[in-house]
Amino acid sequence: MNHLKEEALSLLISLIESPSFSREEDHTAQLIGAYLTTKGIFWERVGNNVWAKNKQFDPNLPTVLLNSHHDTVKPNQGYTRDPFRAELEDGKLFGLGSNDAGGCLVSLIAAFVFFYEKRLPYNLILAATAEEEISGSNGIEALLPHLPVMELAIVGEPTLLQMAVAEKGLVVIDATIEGKAGHAARNEGINAIYLALDDLLTLREFRFRKSSTYLGENKATATIIQAGSQHNVVPDRCTYTIDVRVTDAYTLEEAVDELGQHLKATLVPRSLRLNSSRVDPSHKVVKLAQQLGIPRYGSPTLSDQALIPYPSIKFGPGDSARSHSPDEFIYVHELSEGIEAYIRLLEQYFEANKTIAS
Repeated sequence: MNHLKEEALSLLISLIESPSFSREEDHTAQLIGAYLTTKGIFWERVGNNVWAKNKQFDPNLPTVLLNSHHDTVKPNQGYTRDPFRAELEDGKLFGLGSNDAGGCLVSLIAAFVFFYEKRLPYNLILAATAEEEISGSNGIEALLPHLPVMELAIVGEPTLLQMAVAEKGLVVIDATIEGKAGHAARNEGINAIYLALDDLLTLREFRFRKSSTYLGENKATATIIQAGSQHNVVPDRCTYTIDVRVTDAYTLEEAVDELGQHLKATLVPRSLRLNSSRVDPSHKVVKLAQQLGIPRYGSPTLSDQALIPYPSIKFGPGDSARSHSPDEFIYVHELSEGIEAYIRLLEQYFEANKTIAS
């Protein structure tokens, strides 16, 4: 076990020091593949997604997916350290992607290596995926057609080793209000900005009718507004953008429709693919979390869960509050704890079905 922890730390350092912005993950994909090769693991690649099956893979057995991503956002202006230099200091490993989600990824890889040669009552598939930070179509969505149906996906994201059993989806809406152009010096025209202001005031106080047990209420936020071309012309069009975080109480289409009943603007969703997720409370992994004393919660942040079409949980070392923050870091002890937690969770999950492999 100790050698796996040491290798996980070394791999994470290499990943930090290899820039891997979304759509630019080629080098980190090579690093992950190279590490798997050193462990004697056959791996495959779809775009910048790297995946592997356990050695004793049996198509007659159910399958569990271990997934995390190796792309990162771009560093923000608040960094005081080199984001691409892995620095160990006071038990912390600093560097871009250390917490989101490098720590989870290398911990899942270590757990996969631990189980790789064992005969199990389940198949395991490891998937280190790309474009998660932009919900890109060349990430896990491109890989899924190459994989079997899963009984469960464990998505590695920093959750303080609590289990996210539900996650909000996302729909971004472009809203357009039409007015009538006129000269600003005369009492003419219909000012689209003023019409939009009515919508924005409605949106500020808006509450959706339904709520979710784990995720609470949908949250709609106006984030961008644009109107006008010159100071002396009453604008005839105003556009604004709404970021809507949608719970499992709604489909994305239902959320858009309910907003449309209260706003004057024409609403056009950019995409309807980033759905909310919720694992059924009766699922084995939820019952197991209860037995192991793992806290369960609903997550407001988006991950690849939104694109996974079978039961999934979000679980991993690190703290989501550190994600995308200046001087991002993960505690070294969190890596060790993450590896142990993944192995323990999988062992207990397999235990209930060990007779299948006998």
